Amino acid sequence: MPFKSLIQLLRPEQWAKNLFIFLPLFFSGQLLNVNLLLQCFVAFFAFSFMASSIYCFNDIYDVEADRQHPKKCKRPIASGKISVITAYAVMTVCFALSLSILFLFGGAEKFSLMGLIVFYFVLNVAYCVKLKRYAIVDVIVISIGFVLRILVGGTATGIWLSEWIIIMTFLLALFLAFAKRRDDVVLYQNTGVSPRKNTNRYNLDFMNQVMTVVSTVTVIAYIMYTLSPDVIERFHSRNIYITAIFVLVGIIRYLQITIVDLKSGSPTTILLKDRFIQFCIAGWIVSFLIIIYL
Repeated sequence: MPFKSLIQLLRPEQWAKNLFIFLPLFFSGQLLNVNLLLQCFVAFFAFSFMASSIYCFNDIYDVEADRQHPKKCKRPIASGKISVITAYAVMTVCFALSLSILFLFGGAEKFSLMGLIVFYFVLNVAYCVKLKRYAIVDVIVISIGFVLRILVGGTATGIWLSEWIIIMTFLLALFLAFAKRRDDVVLYQNTGVSPRKNTNRYNLDFMNQVMTVVSTVTVIAYIMYTLSPDVIERFHSRNIYITAIFVLVGIIRYLQITIVDLKSGSPTTILLKDRFIQFCIAGWIVSFLIIIYL
């Protein structure tokens, strides 16, 4: 089994999504607490291996559909570089490794963390097998997955999660998921190949309106968050509203990538390659670092 193909199967570049696990620690002002930071890293790697296990299952289950896709046909299983049996073995190893990390290093909340991560696994198996066939339901499941990430981060560190962080995480994930589905619609219109079984339940007019609504609600909710008296009191600063600039500009840039450039198929790729998005994220992080830690 080629090492490069194994890495492609595990998709470690997608682990960037799991950085959401660190958000509760970051916003609590305890990012420099070494013990809590280590617990976050434990949860991060455990969640990441479980996510890789899901990627293996997804590629096994979708192998025939992937072979008809102009891009997904290059995936290790669809291209024949890795057999289905080998992929099942890799999936099992990743699953076991995830739970072993938590059992050995998960601390006092290891069983709660194991429960959350196993629930994530079951939810995504259901998504791969059935739920992704249903339009709207599919993006809601993806968004719930991101909420589970911050729940894992909060559980690992014992940090209480406010309703704001849950709402904002869900809305942002919903926005990104719909942007990805819009890319599927564009591909379907250009090639006649349906990337997903529910693609015909979406069209560009619908996607454009949904993205407008979700992006608007996201920005408004974020501004309300920055102006909330509870939030101002918690951070001891009235300057949190400044961070809304980076959120607004970042969402506008993502809309440009989605609607003008037609390149929203992989949010992770955009995160890793688009300098404008990276600048917005860096500006947002630095702003909060100054507000919370200085």
